[in-house]
Amino acid sequence: MDESRHWADVIADNVAAKKHVIATGITPSGEIHIGNMREVVTADAAYRALCDAGIDAELIYIADTLDPLRKVYPFLSDNYSEHVGKPLSAVPCPCGDCANYAEHYLTPFLESLERLDISPTIYRAHELYGRGDFVPVTMTALANRDRIATILEEVSHREIPAGWNPFNVICEECGRITTTAVTGSDENAGTVDYSCECGQSGTVPVKGNGKLTWRVDWASRWRVLGVTIEPFGKDHATRGGSYDTGTRISKEIYDYEPPYPIVYEWIHLKGKGAMSSSTGVTVTIADMLQVMPPEALRYLIIRTKPEKHIDFDPSRIIDLIDEFDRATGRTWELSMTKEYLKSDIPFTHLVTAVQIASDLSGIHEVLDRSGYSEYDEGSVRQRVLNVKNWLVSYAPDSALFEVQETLPDAVKNLSDEQRAGLGALASRIQGGVAAKDLHDLVYAVSEESGISANKMFQAIYTSLLGKKSGPRAGYFMASLDREFLLDRLRAAGGGGKSAGRMNDV
Repeated sequence: MDESRHWADVIADNVAAKKHVIATGITPSGEIHIGNMREVVTADAAYRALCDAGIDAELIYIADTLDPLRKVYPFLSDNYSEHVGKPLSAVPCPCGDCANYAEHYLTPFLESLERLDISPTIYRAHELYGRGDFVPVTMTALANRDRIATILEEVSHREIPAGWNPFNVICEECGRITTTAVTGSDENAGTVDYSCECGQSGTVPVKGNGKLTWRVDWASRWRVLGVTIEPFGKDHATRGGSYDTGTRISKEIYDYEPPYPIVYEWIHLKGKGAMSSSTGVTVTIADMLQVMPPEALRYLIIRTKPEKHIDFDPSRIIDLIDEFDRATGRTWELSMTKEYLKSDIPFTHLVTAVQIASDLSGIHEVLDRSGYSEYDEGSVRQRVLNVKNWLVSYAPDSALFEVQETLPDAVKNLSDEQRAGLGALASRIQGGVAAKDLHDLVYAVSEESGISANKMFQAIYTSLLGKKSGPRAGYFMASLDREFLLDRLRAAGGGGKSAGRMNDV
């Protein structure tokens, strides 16, 4: 791959210049998390690259709402045991406000897509099957049951049971799709005969009364929806996996060329491994949009080639956002985001400002004092909300601080050299020092005072925060009220009468 170009642009070059349908989808069995976002953002990036190249393209999203509820997941109540095996579209909504179980998890996800400026055409599997779109491919699969079984055995190297059938019927009595077996079919009538473990048996139309098994369904939807490009996880790309069997079924049964594959790696949540809705190892997209701008969340995914895994640590979000802000001069990233709110203020500094000031007016004063006088008001307001949410939910202890109203008791542990250094620093600041120069001034004063810079920084943080570490010292000190800062440094240095009470910022 050409390292000088973005991976999505290279994909656009690799596919023929014709009409393309890029497909993505998910089974809404639980909270749709940012691990799932890798697929949809990857698909959207490919879609935009095709559009930028002047190629006719469409982005679609398929929700597998006919997939069964496989078990009572840890986040469900025990009474969901009676619904195990039923299609998700037929399982009650956990909160009682949505049409069904699937919609309960799809709704916040689709709202998040809007905020991410991703606008696919949405398909729900139970609606596609219900209106008959899959009847022709289902009847073709039923007629070619033996050929499909042979393909599955040859590719996956596993034995297919004698009674296997490519179609799963929804039982008319118990409503389950996992406990039925097809016993016959009538191609002319478009019906199947079935029996269920619950004792029910009968004949039903294929239309709206079941779903093709996963590997056959995937290949059939390529044909039904005209899919030409599709990203999917590495589990489907293994030798003998779903894509290999789908390729054979697509070509040999449906006479359709399989889509161009974009194989992606997982997003790992630090300390917990790959994200999974069923295990509850998740960080939802909605949660992330509370603590970071949508464009930065997109950047998390599109900056990395799909075949490389992403390590995600919510406690390091501030670093990710600052990296994104530095990278937005690159044309490709800007084209990926239509409504990017430019901010010249590092997110890291907003984390400092929010913990110094009690309200938005005070934050503006902090920003002015630290040298940020021109900025987009809308961006700052939104990012202040992001910062506040991040501080509550994900910030590590090392990022949290509180400016002490009075001189901390911990200053009694400072050495004479540290005290002298603080007094010298106050004298130098009194004459006026720009925010960008304060950090270098600390080094100069520490050298003059005969102590290490590390000891000098510890003395500053101890006098202001009551602990030995804190935010970047230069901009932090510049963010404070000048008189408060001078009084506190003098008091901590032993040369002032004031207890160093903080002004209301």
